[in-house]
Amino acid sequence: MATIFRGLGATTALSASSKSNSFDSNRFHFQSRRSLSARKATFLVVRSEGKLNPGLNSRARRPDHFIANAVATKTDSSAASTASKPGHELLLFEALREGLEEEMDRDPTVCVMGEDVGHYGGSYKVTKGLATKYGDLRVLDTPIAENSFTGMGIGAAMTGLRPIVEGMNMGFLLLAFNQISNNCGMLHYTSGGQFKIPIVIRGPGGVGRQLGAEHSQRLESYFQSIPGIQMVACSTPYNAKGLMKAAIRSENPVILFEHVLLYNLKERIPDEEYVCSLEEAEMVRPGEHVTILTYSRMRYHVMQAAKTLVNKGYDPEVIDIRSLKPFDLKTIGDSVKKTHRVLIVEECMRTGGIGASLTAAITENFHDYLDAPIVCLSSQDVPTPYAGTLEEWTVVQPAQIVTAVEQLCQ
Repeated sequence: MATIFRGLGATTALSASSKSNSFDSNRFHFQSRRSLSARKATFLVVRSEGKLNPGLNSRARRPDHFIANAVATKTDSSAASTASKPGHELLLFEALREGLEEEMDRDPTVCVMGEDVGHYGGSYKVTKGLATKYGDLRVLDTPIAENSFTGMGIGAAMTGLRPIVEGMNMGFLLLAFNQISNNCGMLHYTSGGQFKIPIVIRGPGGVGRQLGAEHSQRLESYFQSIPGIQMVACSTPYNAKGLMKAAIRSENPVILFEHVLLYNLKERIPDEEYVCSLEEAEMVRPGEHVTILTYSRMRYHVMQAAKTLVNKGYDPEVIDIRSLKPFDLKTIGDSVKKTHRVLIVEECMRTGGIGASLTAAITENFHDYLDAPIVCLSSQDVPTPYAGTLEEWTVVQPAQIVTAVEQLCQ
């Protein structure tokens, strides 16, 4: 196997297959024996103007609960102005693929490994077409053994490659926790700087549509305590591509969290190359009355709540923190100094979650600027139920955000 990976760096010849971002819905149904939960998944195509189009499953359960506004401004943009913008429209999973493909073109040491990432194209089609274009050595299908292929990717990174390891579901990566913790995060330090680990570990997670407890994991809190690892969470096609490219170019190990319900979010992104910072938050909506910090899918619950709050006379400032480790305390601190009130909204569990760490960081650094205690809305500390109505009760909903802001601003 080591011989195979040494040969990867020298494998630079690419086939003449053309780049394809097409989406074949007929092949999007999941046949892998590890993706039983994926067959239950529901997707919505959400355009940046906030309109909903049914995705793969026309019988989606209560899709009106997922209303998105991907435009990072106070006011909504019209469909006409969106259509006139330069660039091209992509779904989020296509934006991830485009970023990955651009980096594989740019750097022959970039390779992909994981279950079904090859000719099947990945369970969510992020790697579709890459095996045909780059060959089976650079897009490597692996056995169902997360600890093995994650450790293999870390070893490949030690030899100078830049592997992207895909977990078919983030919950499966618990099987590789030893490799991620004791090897991926610590080898640069324990080797005295002799080794760098430029690896990206990515995959879908979060509460989907009745995927059950084991396939609704939020592992941000599990990995945040591992020294030496950076963590980012994408929430739009624009930052999905930019964070993917930045993570691949980083000399540090990066875990990229993707939400299973955001893959079919659609947005217009620039034609020219761009890279997002791994350590910067995004100002989604400027405001004056309260700072709302969120990330991933909860960004859209917050923006839905923000519309109600504006109608009630409140002016919330919404920040997508994006970088889960380290936090962008500059952007967060500037907002706290302006609004003096903080609401944190996350899908992670309440106990030991990202919100708890963020609360501690804000309290330590900006306590004197706070006019009210920090409020954190998190998922309940229970296994995610399979029943749809019960599943909704465990996750923060827009109405709860509205209530929390009203109480904070009293």
